[in-house]
Amino acid sequence: MKFVFMNPTLSRILFSSLNLVSRLSWKNAFRLSDILCWMLFRVGGYRKKVIWQNLRNSFPEKTDEELRCIASDFYTHFTDLIVETIKFRTASPECVKERLQGDISMMDNLYCSNTNIIYLMGHRGNWELANLFSSLCFTHECIVVYRPLQNQASDQWFLDLRTRFGAILVPMDGIFRELQKPRNKPYVVVLANDQSPNPKTAFWTNFLHQDTGVFRGVETIARRYNLTVLYADFSKVADKRGYYHVDISTITMTPKEERNNEILERQIRILEKNINHQPHNWLWSHRRWKHKRPEILKPEQKLA
Repeated sequence: MKFVFMNPTLSRILFSSLNLVSRLSWKNAFRLSDILCWMLFRVGGYRKKVIWQNLRNSFPEKTDEELRCIASDFYTHFTDLIVETIKFRTASPECVKERLQGDISMMDNLYCSNTNIIYLMGHRGNWELANLFSSLCFTHECIVVYRPLQNQASDQWFLDLRTRFGAILVPMDGIFRELQKPRNKPYVVVLANDQSPNPKTAFWTNFLHQDTGVFRGVETIARRYNLTVLYADFSKVADKRGYYHVDISTITMTPKEERNNEILERQIRILEKNINHQPHNWLWSHRRWKHKRPEILKPEQKLA
């Protein structure tokens, strides 16, 4: 969710309004989501062509009727993400723990063994909730990788949201400098890795029946600092709006011993399986496949 307003006065009005919305009850927040869904998709047609094309290419075996059902469920999910994110700007720690649950004992065990971690996720569930949950519930020092927004007021609003429970936010181009700092306890690097990267440097594989580029930074970080690589999936709890469940799996504990891009390939296969299991719960409005696979790939762009 991004807001770009050039007028500082409009920015102040917007974010003051968002802070007021954050005080709504959950029941009224989801009523607002229903209104936004109607306005954004039924009236405004927000990225409906992008969403439909992504779904059609990703699920060629499904009928148009099945795809329309997935699209409709995604529209509601998308606007729910908006109002949920606004709500989490002021939500209590108890609310965060209630809204996202799962077995995180693996994290406690790794902390006790003094193990540093890179914790991957895709744009499933509510990733802002996932970030808050991580900084609130993990014993590790929590380092969240993010992309700064162009608008200063927008960027500050999200910084305030994401650091509420002590997370350290670091732009992607600053993560190597951050990890070189001395620390008193183990850390976990949290990031989503399913955006659309530069095609000339990406690892290329097949994902949801399409040639897909994947950011290679995760593997570079994991290898350089010998980090255990975990993957977290955030599924929606059926018939319980605004509630999510986290499942954590291990990709590797020995990143330096893996084949080139093997970490990324495993991540993509898990994400693909989870999307197929709950297809509306992913960011279909993103232009994920806007880049084409180069005709000639460098050795580092392939699975060795």
